[in-house]
Amino acid sequence: MNAIAALPSQHQQQLPSSFSASYAGVVAFITVATEGSFARAADRLGVGRSAVSRSVQKLEAQLGARLFSRTTRSTSLTSEGELFFENFRPGVERILQALEEMRDLREGPPRGQLRIRASHGFGRKVLAPLMIEFRRQYPQVAIELMLDERSDDLAMDRVDLAFLDGRLDDSQIIAKQIIPMQLLVCASPEYAQANGLPRTLEELQTHACINRRQSNGRLQPWEFRSQGRAQTLPLPGDIVLNDDELALRAVLDGQGLAQLPAYQVCDALREGTLVSCLGQFAPDDRGHYLCYLSRRQQPKRIRVFIDFITQRVRALDLDWCLQGNSLRPVAGLLAGAVHP
Repeated sequence: MNAIAALPSQHQQQLPSSFSASYAGVVAFITVATEGSFARAADRLGVGRSAVSRSVQKLEAQLGARLFSRTTRSTSLTSEGELFFENFRPGVERILQALEEMRDLREGPPRGQLRIRASHGFGRKVLAPLMIEFRRQYPQVAIELMLDERSDDLAMDRVDLAFLDGRLDDSQIIAKQIIPMQLLVCASPEYAQANGLPRTLEELQTHACINRRQSNGRLQPWEFRSQGRAQTLPLPGDIVLNDDELALRAVLDGQGLAQLPAYQVCDALREGTLVSCLGQFAPDDRGHYLCYLSRRQQPKRIRVFIDFITQRVRALDLDWCLQGNSLRPVAGLLAGAVHP
């Protein structure tokens, strides 16, 4: 005996119409909540805006709660709507995952959209150039690359993959290290010739330092390891930036010292347009990780992207300056220049 047949006769009669009305309203509700407007939801569903509005109104009447606040300019979820949407999210994600898996099996090549988050520095230097090659290989996969320093809930922001410095303390996240993530104190040869380079952490206090502003609004402390212990130093500086690429540009222009990820400065170190110092105080490698939600089955587009990006990023030799290579000496530098 199936579950429907096991229900009392009056419930058997009520179930089809009740489920049908609820299903149409829930589909309309989820689409409006996701798209942010009734008009875009109607376009996505391929129906008229009035049909979407009627379905949502029937659902609101059934629930006895208003789900959206609507004005002529905007549509937003009410508190009840937010609660309803969050309760639906796990089930919706499982349904979408099941549909994607069946579509992959049935239709073959990877397809669909990837939402990817990375820091500004890693995204611009490493990921953006590789996206061109990936899209050539998998033209049916659309990519949304978001450059952001945050490491918030991937599920809440509907992020498929994130590239982060250091692993997340989250059991629901799979973190795969793709390259080391060492921090190096760097300067231009011109700055080194004019001002010398610090040989101790105390001497660093007397130099022009370029600081980073974190996404939480705080200054990013400089990290070191001294006498076997991790140490952070808040350093004064006349220049504060919230972007690694701008900080690198300021260093190349001779405006001071900055502590930057090795993957960002390895090319300049290799070419001799930057020099590094205080290598003996370099902090522990935090690793740069590819992070994604823990799922038993992943859409094919995610699997092929993970394989592609891991292979291509490691082939870039971004940790060249950490592999025992001696950096090319720059004529005229003072003895304080210490290379890792």
